[in-house]
Amino acid sequence: MCELESNLLTKPWASVCFGESAFLAKVCFRDTGYILLISDLSSVWYESADTEAVGQRSKDLNKRLTVHVSSFLHHLCDLMSPLLAGQSDTTTSFSCHRTAGGLSLHVKSTLSGLPFYWKFHCCPAPVSRHLVRPLIRMSLALQYQVQELTSLLLQKDAEIEDYRENGATLSRGDEGCQGPRERSEQGASFLPSTGLVCSAPSSYYAARLVFHVQLHRQRDGSQKAGEQPLGRAGGGMAVDR
Repeated sequence: MCELESNLLTKPWASVCFGESAFLAKVCFRDTGYILLISDLSSVWYESADTEAVGQRSKDLNKRLTVHVSSFLHHLCDLMSPLLAGQSDTTTSFSCHRTAGGLSLHVKSTLSGLPFYWKFHCCPAPVSRHLVRPLIRMSLALQYQVQELTSLLLQKDAEIEDYRENGATLSRGDEGCQGPRERSEQGASFLPSTGLVCSAPSSYYAARLVFHVQLHRQRDGSQKAGEQPLGRAGGGMAVDR
């Protein structure tokens, strides 16, 4: 089950509805069993079942079906996948029931032409472990990526400034050449709680990346043709982003 838990943590949450109740859910199926997580953002419910538990429950709920446990697991996976993907399936119905001891998810479908029933019996699980801590780790990872990208672009901007000082000019105005700080002051929103910068810098970063690629391509092309490197050619070469 350790492998199942590790795989489950990497799966994204999906929005699902059972009747008028909305939840977040994710599930991981393997030949050794399954793990299901359901949350309403205030509570988390969890069920882990191995092949022995699946086999016993299938006998209790589907007495007319005599298929291997792996077939039950694959069929359950096929039933849950459209639900998590937001796709409707008229041949399968889901119903959710809250109890004092947890949450029960009932599934009704068919298998090999016979009625198929299943019940997920989920017990309460720690919100911090399954919801809060994974979200914090994801936020930190995204923050690190933003910092790395910012550092890279500042380095590239310094190279562009060096080209300018050596005679290269830009064919467009200076608006697209403002740094992250200036762009942030003009309309980007900074989120103190996460340290992430959004809105204006995202378009700025994209524009700068395109410009850097074009700049280096033109410089490499000039060098291959036997011309002087960009920034040292006479007359001030114009570079288009």
